[in-house]
Amino acid sequence: MHTRLSSREFNQDTGHAKRAAKEGPVFITDRGEPSHVLLSIEDYRKLAFKGKSLAEALADPRPEADFEFEFETIKGPLSKPFEFD
Repeated sequence: MHTRLSSREFNQDTGHAKRAAKEGPVFITDRGEPSHVLLSIEDYRKLAFKGKSLAEALADPRPEADFEFEFETIKGPLSKPFEFD
């Protein structure tokens, strides 16, 4: 879900815009054309963390920087399970 507000509406009731941003992006328009987007911090962080390398993501100490990572199984004649001693 997203919300669309004119610049005037945004300036008159920023609280409404902030509440709406918790549900999805808020598009702010100037003269009917989108000019800005207001996002919740969670949505912003999801966008900002895209494109980081695995090393950069692992080095980030912030709890909200958590991410999911799936390992791919290598198949072929040279692959074999690792044995722990």
